[in-house]
Amino acid sequence: MNQNFPVKKSLKALILDMDGVLWKQAEPIGDLPNIFKKVKEKGLRVALVTNNATLTVQQYVDKLAKFGVKLEPDQIINSPQAVSYYLRKHYPTGSKVYIIGEAGLREEVIKDGYTIAERDVVAMVVGMDWQLNFEKLCRATLNIRSGAEFIATNGDRTFPTPEGLVPGVGAILSLLETASGQKPLILGKPEPILYEIAMNHLQVTPSESLIVGDRLETDILGAQKIGSLSAVVLSGVSSMSDVEKWNPPPDFICQDLEELIDLI
Repeated sequence: MNQNFPVKKSLKALILDMDGVLWKQAEPIGDLPNIFKKVKEKGLRVALVTNNATLTVQQYVDKLAKFGVKLEPDQIINSPQAVSYYLRKHYPTGSKVYIIGEAGLREEVIKDGYTIAERDVVAMVVGMDWQLNFEKLCRATLNIRSGAEFIATNGDRTFPTPEGLVPGVGAILSLLETASGQKPLILGKPEPILYEIAMNHLQVTPSESLIVGDRLETDILGAQKIGSLSAVVLSGVSSMSDVEKWNPPPDFICQDLEELIDLI
């Protein structure tokens, strides 16, 4: 299921999305230990980059371990890191922010010295929130209307689960945009921050990296923006009909990650 594009000899690293590429919630996609063994045998460095802000880096490390894969924490880059990076550049430590999101987002912001509060905040940060309710949406809208900067971990409209696609952060953002009259600043993919963090860790350039994802408008667009090879896998969100409409096309089109690893 690929276009048989040759991989450049300069390829040194794989940058992998997680949801829809490695797993769908608690279900792994393929034999992950064997897949990562093949990657190691090919001498490729690896980083995982995700827009998902619900888990901490350590929780991702633990989740991978349950699937039989051992990675170091600095091999995992998530969108809360992009949020903290942005906050550090624009707001002094100790500033108050309001968060719609899970532990992965809250703990990263607190770790960097920011205070989570409900009112008088400098920023209103939105990530995936499994406990989202009307009260949180009201507080977020009021904060944005009071002048708080409207920031989002990502704009993914849907989230892949074993049962199918469910509402993602983008769906929450649509509601808040309508209620507040403001558009969010989106920090996750396809924006370059997460890929830049990953490449800095791996000590590679965009031309030495292959970015793999299941979502055209984030993973693949981000790869194309930054100048890396791109590979879409059809195990998550984007379908073959979606891929056929995408221009320019990804460099590789595969059913899943294992097929891609065998190809390269």
